[in-house]
Amino acid sequence: MTLEQLIHQYIAYRKSLGEKFKTNETNLKNFCRYVGPGTSIGSVTEDIINDFLYGNSETITSGWFVMHTSLLGFFRYAINRNYIITIPLPSDLPKRPEPFTPYIYSKEELKTIFDLALTYQTNKSFVEPYMIRSILILTYALGLRIHETLSIKLEDIDLDNRVITIKKSKFYKARLVPFSVQLAQIVVEYLCWRKSKNYLQYETSYCFIGKNNNPFNIGTMRGIFQRLRAKANIKRTDNSTFQPRIHDLRHTFAVHRLTTWYKENKDVQQLLPILSTYLGHTNLAHTSVYLSMTNTLLNEANIKFEKYAIGEKL
Repeated sequence: MTLEQLIHQYIAYRKSLGEKFKTNETNLKNFCRYVGPGTSIGSVTEDIINDFLYGNSETITSGWFVMHTSLLGFFRYAINRNYIITIPLPSDLPKRPEPFTPYIYSKEELKTIFDLALTYQTNKSFVEPYMIRSILILTYALGLRIHETLSIKLEDIDLDNRVITIKKSKFYKARLVPFSVQLAQIVVEYLCWRKSKNYLQYETSYCFIGKNNNPFNIGTMRGIFQRLRAKANIKRTDNSTFQPRIHDLRHTFAVHRLTTWYKENKDVQQLLPILSTYLGHTNLAHTSVYLSMTNTLLNEANIKFEKYAIGEKL
């Protein structure tokens, strides 16, 4: 069997299990193009795979391990169906890079970004500054992934009960996200502005619309955010490979929420599962990735521990 035939068969199998399988599909198709679609599955060697995985780069990133995992799943599928005898993947893996550390925006930095969203444009374009600002505020205030914010439709917003239904989540399950009275006012003002601009008002219309009434493009939004961040002069000083991202708004929400609970002397351990559910995680391990130990968070945790140590009532 050719590599292309078996890869298509494997992708169809994984999708039949209900998986989206997007990243793995992309990696496997790239591998197929690299080796050659007509190549026999039995002729793929470890040297060929090493050439694909390492390429000309001397830097090992997390992407290397993502591609390795994609190939490992595929070759396990092949060996279980007797298409190959051994898995031709390297047995010695390189050292994993240091875990990515998210950037936690301060309240002052957030305000600067939100304010600049209204004035960053030097030339008028189809992108409405007020819409950009609303997207950013909603993403941070609700702790959403940016693709979740951009997928919100008018029918998903329940102003009476102050709840937004997130349907396109990472883990394929819809969830209800409640919001505050203050945020409700921001949402109402945005919807009124949106109506005044004569955007489509069907229940199935997307809340945030880009060019030609299409859903706002996530790549466009990321590019705009990077320009805003640069204009606000917000950058890392820790020699990190990546500069602050729009996804770090979600990390910032989680850290700010946790810090507030510490300040309010809440039972953080009891509230963590609630935060995990709110963020749309399937378990607490996923939530822990978002809880970077900032100086403020560490200080609040230390204060609470000191009160506990001396027997003061929390």
